[in-house]
Amino acid sequence: MLQPLAIVFYERLMPGSQLVNRLQDLHYRVLTISNPALLAVTARRESPLVLFVDLDAPGEICGAIEKIKADDHTKHLPIIAFAPDKKAGLLALAQKAGANLVVGETALSGHLEPLLEQALRLD
Repeated sequence: MLQPLAIVFYERLMPGSQLVNRLQDLHYRVLTISNPALLAVTARRESPLVLFVDLDAPGEICGAIEKIKADDHTKHLPIIAFAPDKKAGLLALAQKAGANLVVGETALSGHLEPLLEQALRLD
């Protein structure tokens, strides 16, 4: 059986590695990226089921989200953006850029499965 692919962009070890491990426990193949400039091109090439984006990292992360959502080949991909709970302003920027779900790290770690279900729901 083919495992669905999740792309995870992160630079901070926690929660990034924890998220990768949890996704693997849910039987996802996981491709990690540490350079936001590669996010859009990798999403186009790999056609993942879902993308996770850590907003609390240097680089133009919201620009990468905008690029994914502007591309006809990738605009349908659900993007779950996350940031430290104390940095709610980052979440607003990601939502404006086009992220499907924006959540604090606490919500991500505590509610990963329902968040995945919500992001993957076809409306």
